[in-house]
Order: sequence, then C-alpha cells, then structure tokens
Amino acid sequence: MTNVLLVEDNVGDVRLAKEVFRDINSSILLHVAVDGVEAMDFLRQTGAYVHVPRPDFILLDLNLPKMNGREVLAQIKQDENLKTIPTIILTTSRDEGDILKSYQLHANSYISKPSQLEEFESIVRSINDFWLTRASSPQGMIDPS
Repeated sequence: MTNVLLVEDNVGDVRLAKEVFRDINSSILLHVAVDGVEAMDFLRQTGAYVHVPRPDFILLDLNLPKMNGREVLAQIKQDENLKTIPTIILTTSRDEGDILKSYQLHANSYISKPSQLEEFESIVRSINDFWLTRASSPQGMIDPS
C-alpha cells in the first residue's frame, strides 16, 4: 500500500483526487489534510495523528488556511525526518514567483492545476505513472501493487 498525503482545502479538488486515484491505482491510500497546521501534525504524527503512517509522497497546495503551502514546504524540507518525502506542489497558481520560491524550498516538482476534469485526470495519471510507479524513493522503491 502506498500512502499519499494530499494537503488541499478545496472540497471539490479533494473529491476529484480521491476518485481519480481510486480509479487508476487501488493500492494508494489517500490521506487528506485541509490546512497547513493539520498537514504538519499528520507528518510529525502528533495530536490526533499519532498512529498514522508516514506518507510515501505529498501533494501540496500553496493556498491553504492557517499555514500556507510555502510554510509547510519549508518545514518539511528543513526536517531531517521529513525532507526525503517527495513533495509535489499541486496548485492553481501559475505565478513565476510561486514557482521559483517552491523550487528554492526544494519542492520535487511544481504542477499547476488545470480547470478541466480530463486534464486533471491526466495529471493525476502522470503523477501515478512517474512518482508512484517508476520513481525510486529514499525509503526504497514505492510498491505499486
């Protein structure tokens, strides 16, 4: 089972991501955090998240309540226990400043969310095909089965 943490506050995007991941790869367990504080609690396994698994992969929106995605990314990449988790920015922003800052904070990739359903499905399929099937993680190969 591959554990993916989706950090996203848009209910529609969460529902869509769950449906697409379920359809393309039944071995993915998608966990959701709706704000930056909840994401860090999940990743650090604190509070209500003491017994959650460490995610193999993180999909992170930039525009989040409580703590924005840039702050979350900075904390992830500064934490010795978390920095090796592949972290993909998946956001509506196409701003060059956001893209540059995300890579400066060591994001593994930056993807702008499309507005069309078919394009979103295509992006999720690409993420699955590359990051969750073909890429090797620092913890070893992510098992797609």
